[in-house]
Amino acid sequence: MTPHVTSHTLAAVKDADRKHVFHSWSAQALIDPLAVAGAEGSYFWDYDGKRFLDFSSQLVNTNIGHQHPKVVAAVQEQAARLCTLAPGFAVDVRSEAARLIAERTPGDLDKIFFTNGGAEAVENAVRMARLHTGRQKVLSTYRSYHGATAAAINLTGDPRRWPSDSAAAGVVHFWGPYLYRSAFHAATEAEECERALAHLADTIAFEGPQTIAAVILESVPGTAGIMTPPAGYLAGVRELCDRHGIVFILDEVMSGFGRTGKWFAADHWGVTPDLITFAKGVNSGYVPLGGVAISAAIAETFATRPYPGGLTYSGHPLACAAAVATINAMEEEGIVEHAAHLGANVIGPALAEIAERHPSVGEVRGLGTFWALELVRDKATREPLVPYNASGAANAPMAEFAAACKDSGLWPFVNMNRTHVVPPCTISETEAKEGLALLDEALTVADRHTTSG
Repeated sequence: MTPHVTSHTLAAVKDADRKHVFHSWSAQALIDPLAVAGAEGSYFWDYDGKRFLDFSSQLVNTNIGHQHPKVVAAVQEQAARLCTLAPGFAVDVRSEAARLIAERTPGDLDKIFFTNGGAEAVENAVRMARLHTGRQKVLSTYRSYHGATAAAINLTGDPRRWPSDSAAAGVVHFWGPYLYRSAFHAATEAEECERALAHLADTIAFEGPQTIAAVILESVPGTAGIMTPPAGYLAGVRELCDRHGIVFILDEVMSGFGRTGKWFAADHWGVTPDLITFAKGVNSGYVPLGGVAISAAIAETFATRPYPGGLTYSGHPLACAAAVATINAMEEEGIVEHAAHLGANVIGPALAEIAERHPSVGEVRGLGTFWALELVRDKATREPLVPYNASGAANAPMAEFAAACKDSGLWPFVNMNRTHVVPPCTISETEAKEGLALLDEALTVADRHTTSG
């Protein structure tokens, strides 16, 4: 329901934002943030009452949609009862959140260390791996994003790493599987899997297995392009880690909690890592929360040895109340199963048809409510619609496409030469089809920049 607002309200919000808010990842003088008045379900709206169908889930975190009444009520109830308590105490809602998460993690990942978000989860997972093994190096892929704090940004592969890359953080990057733009000249998924694993094995051998604490992967890379791993790849990484005593970390910050149609994306391939990092969908971002799910072996390392890490707001009661309500709502309402259904029967088939119609769509890939369309100038050569890490005039085709989406009332998730289809896992079939129709129309703008346009 659109609230009653005035032009004065809008002006005040915009004025205060411009004067006092310093925005992430932005040249401050070159941006004009949309002022949002409210949100509900799969939509949010501005102060003029224009609604946007949220095909971004904000930052791919509102898995249960905006303002889910059960979660809002749980936060309100917890605030009335107990707003905050230090991490050193046992708190009912914190214990319950940990129990519900541990019930859904694979294998014996039954201990939960809470953080405020995904980057801190990655920081602590890496710290645990280094202390557990007594080694320092961590391997991660070039096409990845793990957060913007000190260790996490060095682990990140995409260009956001470059300004902060110390080149001395004990991080080694390697190529993960990505058949559409294979680094291994592979022609099939099986070849890509085999050659990507051989490349990782060589990297481990030449770096020195005895120096490597961990390999960290996004189970399904998110911002970097939603490249679902080929069958056997994650199992192959697990085997390499076991062979060399390396900790295997799966980053499920974006792919976890129903996003792929499973509680965790790793469940699609039956793989159990040593550590899982999570955030975002654990409570749809209603109150900041992240964490690390820890295997029995790594937890045992700190049974009598203090773990040298912690946060003032670790397991914050309001955040944990939101997590408990979110997980229970997802279970009660079949939200994970709904996401799987949408991917298999609505979004996936529709995107395949869209790709057939548009010369700008080079590849469609994904699962659940986690999809990417790779936009190209030429389907035969696979030349990206815009160059890697393009900005300014070079990025104009993607900027025009994004503007067309927003003009039509669709809010997209756009990164480099891709648009991601990542609506809330609760989106209805009718809403999903509405958004896909708007996306279909907006892609005609991208088509104009192709060799056949």
